[in-house]
Amino acid sequence: MTTMTRMTQIVYLDHNATSPVRAGVVDAVADALTVSGNASSVHQAGRQARQLVDQARDHVARLVGVSPAEIVFTSGGTEANNLVLRGVDVDHILVSTVEHPSVLEAADNIEQIPVDKNGLVDLAILEARLSELDGRILVSVMQANNETGVIEPIAEIVQIAKKYDALVHTDAIQALGKIAVERDALGVDFISLSSHKIGGPQGVGALVINEEVPLRALNRGGGQERNRRGGTENVPGIVGFGAAAEQAAEELSQAVEIEALRDQLEAAIKSIAPGTVIHGENVDRLPNTTCLSMPNVVSETQVMKFDLAGFMISAGAACSSGKVQASHVLLAMGVEDEEASTAIRISLGHTNNASDVEAFVEQWREMYARANRDALKGAA
Repeated sequence: MTTMTRMTQIVYLDHNATSPVRAGVVDAVADALTVSGNASSVHQAGRQARQLVDQARDHVARLVGVSPAEIVFTSGGTEANNLVLRGVDVDHILVSTVEHPSVLEAADNIEQIPVDKNGLVDLAILEARLSELDGRILVSVMQANNETGVIEPIAEIVQIAKKYDALVHTDAIQALGKIAVERDALGVDFISLSSHKIGGPQGVGALVINEEVPLRALNRGGGQERNRRGGTENVPGIVGFGAAAEQAAEELSQAVEIEALRDQLEAAIKSIAPGTVIHGENVDRLPNTTCLSMPNVVSETQVMKFDLAGFMISAGAACSSGKVQASHVLLAMGVEDEEASTAIRISLGHTNNASDVEAFVEQWREMYARANRDALKGAA
């Protein structure tokens, strides 16, 4: 999507952070805002609100191949991750080193399993730890990484985990709407989802549950979501999530078109700088995600310069207390700190086209040439 503001083109290439709300979703949310009832009320207005929530639950359930009763609505992906990691009674939680902070920091009994240079979980180490541990175990590995797009072998992880009677959760927040997320195909017990990654509103997500596994509510009081998540349901947000899920299901086959744009972008950049490192490129990735390093320019500088030029991207690093900190994902993959601190993420989506990619590549070319000229001057 390219728009013009004061003669500056605006190209949004940050769909993994949040995907712009779809027009149909805006309409659905606007209509839902006119419904005044509380979904827990038994009167007519309440029943109307409840019907809207139930319809949305059906759409989300169909997208991931589960029954509506297995969907618990939350305030977002972070809460969904916390609900399962803190709400399931286990003695040990094994997670990968490349998980989102909402998994890594969710509980005290977490142990991290390393990944290889491609970002894939080391299955041998995972199985070794499972064989050594006593008590109840939960394994939590994301379906696809938010920074690199690397897709984890969830079905294989489940096969290993079930040999030791371990439960399995996958954070599918980035995968949803980009590749198939089907509970039966994956074999997992729990799946975390988020609305705003698929063009729905922010502030709403869901946890797919295994009804046979007890789940302790973190939000208590009120009994909503079948006593699994107390608090008045966010009816407009849930309706928007349902509308986005319905559209995502219809458009999943279009991922090949997004992948072609991603491949076009990567090929163009490599033609400019053949030594460019694209993190995770040797394994299966999400069709929309590129994480690459530009030598001699730190991530935050790139993000700011691209922003000034009208391109919205994300850094593969985080800035804390004025210091640049390299991405924990890339460091876990064995990427050197200097290279990791120059990584950026470009994530495409339903608003993008070939013109957006071409414009970004030209801007990248200019920035790369300028950075290398400055580096040569500094070395002289």
